[in-house]
Amino acid sequence: MKILISSHAFAPSVGGIETVSGLLAREFVALGHETKVVTQTESKEGKAEKGTFEILRRPSLWTLAEAIGWCDVYWQSNLSLRTLWPTAWMRKPVVITHHGSYCRPPVGLDLLQRMKHAVVERTRSVAVSQAVAACFRTESVIVPNPYDVEIFRLPPPERERKKELVFLGRLIAEKGVDLLLEALSRLRQADLRPGLTIIGDGPERRTLERHSVQLDLDHQVEFVGTRKDRELARLLQEHEVLVVPSRYDEPFGVVALEGIACGCVVIGSNGGGLPEAIGPCGVTFRNGDLESLTATLQNLLGDPEARSRLRAQAGEHLLRFQPRTVAQQYLSLFQSLL
Repeated sequence: MKILISSHAFAPSVGGIETVSGLLAREFVALGHETKVVTQTESKEGKAEKGTFEILRRPSLWTLAEAIGWCDVYWQSNLSLRTLWPTAWMRKPVVITHHGSYCRPPVGLDLLQRMKHAVVERTRSVAVSQAVAACFRTESVIVPNPYDVEIFRLPPPERERKKELVFLGRLIAEKGVDLLLEALSRLRQADLRPGLTIIGDGPERRTLERHSVQLDLDHQVEFVGTRKDRELARLLQEHEVLVVPSRYDEPFGVVALEGIACGCVVIGSNGGGLPEAIGPCGVTFRNGDLESLTATLQNLLGDPEARSRLRAQAGEHLLRFQPRTVAQQYLSLFQSLL
């Protein structure tokens, strides 16, 4: 089968969609299918770091049309009208996976949002979670996102978890890091002073660093910036609990899978698809609720047996998020359209 993947963002850009698209492209190739990727992300690289698929970066209209003509199936990892329109007359099977960015219902004269929802209703639809599927009127196949099993895994038995809390994500207001800092401040009333490692960068970093100092948390909180691949995995392996305190409803949550695979128990907000990613390997709290987050942190930090019990369920939970398993679900769907 010849598979063309549209991923608006792709490596070397870093993010959830970039990770998922790259993992599945490699799996398609490993399973014997010719694969190309169309992206708007620029890079000097012509080939992917791993795998043997061609990457068409910011292609011309002619190059895009040629690629669509070449493929048997056109898979969009998130809807991109910019690269979809040639299929209107080329009549190729199209599958669109929704990661959540255009889930909200159209309001007023939001023509772009209305156009995207109209397209969703006329194509084969895949959602990464039940929460995302519920955003659309059309029925979607649920196929969860995978995580990188080669990088995110348990550490050797002799390596101890010497640190308590870790956050991983972009430092923007929606991710709720300020809420987590406030919760740490409140935990002092219960004589709890866990350390927190904040992995990631973004426009809110300096504001959050100042906020940490204002709360007298600078001796508990460490901002380490962006970490990737095995360096990131080693950091996660040193911690007991990964906290995902998003204020908004996360469509899914690959970060939760990465933490669980490295042996972390997860505390996450309960809106959207994040609870589906956490499964039985963590606990949730109400989005944006400081008291709920503080109580959840206090309970889990004070209960090592609960952490061990949650951690023990990781193996079975992670089976459905293996790249090979997810890739085979897509291939079955693609084949059904041919």
